[in-house]
Amino acid sequence: MGSLRIAALISIILIITFILLGVVLASVIIGLTSETTSATEKQNYEHIVDETIDELAIYIQIRDQKGKYYKIDDEYKIQKIALLISPLVSQDIDVTGLTIMLDNGENIRVLYYNGNSENLDSNTLFEHIIWDGLNSNEFSFITIIDDDNSIVNFNTINDYCDNAYLIFKLLPDMQLCKKDKMIITLFPSTGIDRTIFLEAPPALTSVVDFV
Repeated sequence: MGSLRIAALISIILIITFILLGVVLASVIIGLTSETTSATEKQNYEHIVDETIDELAIYIQIRDQKGKYYKIDDEYKIQKIALLISPLVSQDIDVTGLTIMLDNGENIRVLYYNGNSENLDSNTLFEHIIWDGLNSNEFSFITIIDDDNSIVNFNTINDYCDNAYLIFKLLPDMQLCKKDKMIITLFPSTGIDRTIFLEAPPALTSVVDFV
């Protein structure tokens, strides 16, 4: 997991470096055609660079992937999924603009944040009361570390130490039996998309970890 984080950080740094080089080159070209650059133009360049860096730097890590099997129609199927997420670096990520796409090769569904998030406290992850109000086209958060309650109160991840399980239920046509596969893509409102590939492990226990 550490090596993946380092690789992602290196990729982001390289992208930002290329963009900064492009901005500098553009400034040089403009400087050749005009001896002076107005203060307004300089502010515009700085604003573009700042916005670009902010957007590219938003990268969501997925630190844990769990599912829970239930016996449905005499067959064990994963009905609930929980993904532990955190930002790569300390930054503000507005989770109200986050969407999730599920793709099992036959069906594609898009999930939206329903605005509900609660602390785990002494509850168990898959039996938390927040699941009761969760529809199949929505997701919620169960926070593990959120010292300033930014996720619960303001729907914002604002520190690299913030950790929350992103939780959702699967409709019958998306539920996973042993060896079934699913592609999950997280689309933040700004920043870099995050895609993971899940394969349902054997139902040796009700709560399982995806490889």
